[in-house]
Amino acid sequence: MILLLLSAVVLLVAGGCACVVWAARGGPPWTRAVARTTLAAGELVRDSGRSGGNRGRSGDADG
Repeated sequence: MILLLLSAVVLLVAGGCACVVWAARGGPPWTRAVARTTLAAGELVRDSGRSGGNRGRSGDADG
């Protein structure tokens, strides 16, 4: 079951990345919408990783 879920996530990510490339090359309007969604999701994931990591490291830097 978990393998199926992870496979679906990988397929969605790969499809989103393909749409980002296709939209950059002037694809149809729906690819631009998918690309915007993919890039926004990537930003959310990146920001959530940064905020969680910075909190844990701030105490270590002080000494």
